[in-house]
Amino acid sequence: MNIKSIKKIVGVVVVLVVVVLQWSGVIEGDNFKSGQPSKNNQIHNKSGVTSGSLSSAIKNKQSDVIVEGVGTVVKVLPDDTKGSQHQKFILKISSGETILVAHNIDLAPRISGISKHDEIIFKGEFEWNERGGVVHWTHHDPRGNHEGGWLKHMGKVYE
Repeated sequence: MNIKSIKKIVGVVVVLVVVVLQWSGVIEGDNFKSGQPSKNNQIHNKSGVTSGSLSSAIKNKQSDVIVEGVGTVVKVLPDDTKGSQHQKFILKISSGETILVAHNIDLAPRISGISKHDEIIFKGEFEWNERGGVVHWTHHDPRGNHEGGWLKHMGKVYE
């Protein structure tokens, strides 16, 4: 085997490794999907520009902002089955505040086996309310008009 053949084989192996890592969700353009948030509980305006923390969005009563963060499940709620079905649970974020997550299970898979104390990494749209707020749009947009979101639970991404 000559050097040229070895380089070709190594190149093919590298490409295959990258494809497998992308397919498994380890390599993504988004740091949260990799499980390594660069900055915990960030919010972005719809253009994707970072503008502060999720905690400050709650404090400043902001809505219609794309958020990414990490939280611990404090309560799993019954599904909302009126209209589009949503899986619902409450997360406690690092600042101590709680938020409701309403995950559309008509458009994305249900998180299986979710329970109290589980860690959830998320991206979605935040809407402030008197109880803290709601994160929704934790799924893809089938029409492609809205920035997609997702949830990550035990290494699996739900979008």
